[in-house]
Amino acid sequence: MIDFKLYHSVADLPETWDKLPVEDVFLKTPFLKALEGSSPTNISTYFLGVFSSERLVGITTIQRVEMYLDDVFRKTSNQFFKRCGKVLISKIVKGNALIIGNLMHTGQHGMYFDAEAITQDEFLNTISEGIDALTKTIRQTFDKKIRIIGFKDFFEDDPIHKSELFFRRQKLYKAQVQPNMIFTVRPDWKSPEDYINSFNKKYRRRYKTARKKSKDIQCRELGLDEVKVVSNELYQLYQNVSDNAGVNSFKLHSDHFYSLKFQLKERFKLFGYFIGDQLVGFYTLILNHDKLETYFLGYKQELQHQHQMYLNMLFDMAFFGIQHQYKEVVFARTAMEIKSSIGAKPHPMHIYLKHTNNVIANTVLKLVVKYANPVREWDERHPFS
Repeated sequence: MIDFKLYHSVADLPETWDKLPVEDVFLKTPFLKALEGSSPTNISTYFLGVFSSERLVGITTIQRVEMYLDDVFRKTSNQFFKRCGKVLISKIVKGNALIIGNLMHTGQHGMYFDAEAITQDEFLNTISEGIDALTKTIRQTFDKKIRIIGFKDFFEDDPIHKSELFFRRQKLYKAQVQPNMIFTVRPDWKSPEDYINSFNKKYRRRYKTARKKSKDIQCRELGLDEVKVVSNELYQLYQNVSDNAGVNSFKLHSDHFYSLKFQLKERFKLFGYFIGDQLVGFYTLILNHDKLETYFLGYKQELQHQHQMYLNMLFDMAFFGIQHQYKEVVFARTAMEIKSSIGAKPHPMHIYLKHTNNVIANTVLKLVVKYANPVREWDERHPFS
């Protein structure tokens, strides 16, 4: 017999949750505790366990997202789009969305099941039952309707696409979103020097110029106590970059970085950029088995161009991946062109999505997705050719 159970807190999860052989730190309880303790104000995370004959065989994270205009449209958002967006959100996504996965990080980090104990379709059907139950709970508890349901982010070769009948039956449509930029660490790169030496002349010059511009910056890793001391500064630097995005679906909690460092310990790395004693930028990494996941970063906008901070951060992240022999450095989406200039390659991704109001239907929702997360035209760079 296949059944499910919904959990509202990490503390309630069964002991067997972390014993499942899933190699994804984003599904383990230390990360989930950090997320629970420092989620954006408009995101609540629920947990679903799938059981076969009372044995845990599958797990899912489901995020309830409340769409607030101040969180979605930032200071740099075009005023016309703000007005249009206000109308769209009030009519289409006002209320709540349920996202299967982690809205705060690119990639499929929301599901795992034991393929020897349960089929993919059985797993997905059980998730669907769990979504129905959670929808009713949210309606009864918060008097909120679930307007949007989404499964995020799947590569083109993900086995989930074989369950086409399930998605069709659930009226979930498949939409392409921005690609995940992934940097593959070549076996012959034993050091950052090997990597830089494999650049063509143009990009080797570009690297040297970026390094010269950053000569006044000292980069060092911050420990837990240091992260706590500079928490407010980190958050301000993060906001500088986040607000510049124009459209986003959340704002991080001010204690998010400290919470992650506290829970993940050495699996979470935070590197600060200093000019003298002043913190002017930072970037974060999550050590996820054989993958190095780049996470949030921030910097002083007025110093970014002068010191080429963003480009230097990308190089530093790539260096860390090479020095510690990770297979991949996951650079996520956004800023595809500059990420390709250091060797990252685009990997197309898809989501499955539906609006629960059949009158609005998916045609209108597609317009919202296209605006909020457009697949942009961009020029891929080829630094090794």
